[in-house]
Amino acid sequence: MAASSRPPATEVDRVWKALEGVTDPEIPVLSVVEMGIIADVAVRDGQVRVRMTPTFAGCPALDVMRESIGHAVRAAGYEDVAVDVVFDPPWTSDRISAVGRQKLKDYGLAPPAQNCGGGRVTESALAGVSCPYCESADTTLESIFGPTLCRAIHYCNACRQSFEQFKPV
Repeated sequence: MAASSRPPATEVDRVWKALEGVTDPEIPVLSVVEMGIIADVAVRDGQVRVRMTPTFAGCPALDVMRESIGHAVRAAGYEDVAVDVVFDPPWTSDRISAVGRQKLKDYGLAPPAQNCGGGRVTESALAGVSCPYCESADTTLESIFGPTLCRAIHYCNACRQSFEQFKPV
């Protein structure tokens, strides 16, 4: 189908497109869409409701994300915008897109393994992490507590680099 004969994007598509430009304040190379934080988008009679699920209930970036989401949707032409925070179902690292996982790695953060979310974050769940710089599996968990709730610190014995891992949750 030629570009000129495509049907116009739906209102919901337009909102999703606007959300693709909203970055995670703690990992600015990822959008909230790539992080899987956006649970749902609804548009009805010009009113937009965005439901977002933060990575952690106590996420310190929650208010910044809500404000950024609202701003982006208003910039896309909507005046009546509500951004609701929801926790059911809870966010898991399995919601990070494939593009998001690659961007994490390119940024120097080891992405969580696929299909690992939904469980408790334990030291064994953080073992065997490949280095995002040299891809060696010869790594050691330095601390389960990283600079944010969603990260752990590892050390690569092969390239001698410390690196962070996005925790599998």
